[in-house]
Amino acid sequence: MGKMQAGPRISLICKWLLDGFLCLLLTAMIGLACLQIGLRTFFSSGLLWADPLLRYLVLWSGMLGAVVATRERKHIAIDVVGYLAPPQIKPWMQLALDLFSCLVTTSLTWAAIVFVRNEAIFGGYSLLSLPSWVWNLIFPLAFFLILVHFLLALIKDVQLLFSRPGGQETEPEATP
Repeated sequence: MGKMQAGPRISLICKWLLDGFLCLLLTAMIGLACLQIGLRTFFSSGLLWADPLLRYLVLWSGMLGAVVATRERKHIAIDVVGYLAPPQIKPWMQLALDLFSCLVTTSLTWAAIVFVRNEAIFGGYSLLSLPSWVWNLIFPLAFFLILVHFLLALIKDVQLLFSRPGGQETEPEATP
């Protein structure tokens, strides 16, 4: 069996880490919600910090779910024009869409960085005595990871468009 190259190995490790962290978040959300329900039902009380924490966990899992959806190319897309377009144009349309998506996610990443920076400067403390900006770090992180996935898709688009069919260079025919 041959060795796996460093690029695919790193990509696979990142995939496992993200998927594992997302599963951990979902497990924590389910466990904490069940605990809250049980405490409220049987003891007429609950944990004061559980509901705000659940809201943050939902936010984090939603943003990380968007990263996974982008990675798997299963994000929301309006595909009417692509469906009706001729096959020769579809790779160019995909290139344009991925380029546009890169520009949008770059803007969103920058805006999220500014937001978190302002939270760090002007924000107060939030849940569990942590600064509020810590809970909002998911925004720049998720948008950056989505940007990375769109950049990788853009690179694949360019490779697909500018490579020869079959991956071989054509040689000029010899004239007799």
